[in-house]
Amino acid sequence: MPSDGTYEAVVDRFEDSLAVVLLEDDDETIGEVIVERERLPEDGRHAGAVVSVELEDEEVVDITYEERETVNRSARAQRRFDELSQRPPRREDDSDTS
Repeated sequence: MPSDGTYEAVVDRFEDSLAVVLLEDDDETIGEVIVERERLPEDGRHAGAVVSVELEDEEVVDITYEERETVNRSARAQRRFDELSQRPPRREDDSDTS
C-alpha cells in the first residue's frame, strides 16, 4: 500500500458494489484501493474517471472527482486511438520497379 498522502487515481472497474481504483505517481500505477461504489463522488462513478484519493493510516479518507483531468485523459486517449486507426499515407515512390 502506498504511503499516506494524496494521489491521482483512475476508477478502473466495478465488481458488484465495489470500485477498484488505481493509484498513480508520475503516470505510473503504484497500487490500488477498493472502496464501496457509494464512496465515490456521484460524477466519478464510471470507469475511467480521474479522482484524487487521500490516504491516511492506509485508509481512504477522501475522494474528489477531477472533471477536467477526466476530460483531458479521455480526449488524449481518443486522439491516440484515432491516430492508430488511420492507415499510413501511401508513398508514391514505393511502386514496384523490379
